[in-house]
Amino acid sequence: MATFKVERKGNIMQNQGFTLLEMLVVLVIIGLLAGLVGPRLFTQVDHSKVQTAKTQIKMLKGSLEAMRLNIGRFPSADEGLNLLRNPPADEKIKTLWKGPYLDEAVPLDPWNKPYQYSVPGGDGQPFALYSFGGDGQLGGESTNADIGYLPPR
Repeated sequence: MATFKVERKGNIMQNQGFTLLEMLVVLVIIGLLAGLVGPRLFTQVDHSKVQTAKTQIKMLKGSLEAMRLNIGRFPSADEGLNLLRNPPADEKIKTLWKGPYLDEAVPLDPWNKPYQYSVPGGDGQPFALYSFGGDGQLGGESTNADIGYLPPR
């Protein structure tokens, strides 16, 4: 069995803590760093939301085109994107519908707003499919710009 010997050097025990002033200096430095880095991180978040919206719109367009191959047309404005998940009411088209064309419900855009769908689209497109962007309104610039296949102007 091993034995341990404890030695004490001196009779004074010292407390090795931080003073309040040292703690405040560290907190100020952390605050300054956060102030410099934080805005850059938030702009990256905004740009990633734009990229997510573009990707989701391309995925929805692909689903709409697959459905069109089956039923021979794109959804009407009244049917909208819900036709990707739910069969049409028209019995003639219902037999041609091979959906659902999405595994889950139609997603919301990255700003938690529904994607806009209308017929016809702009620039000769058969439909418009877009997000209003970060501001949730028609038009805008940068991360607030409309994203997708826009309606005629």
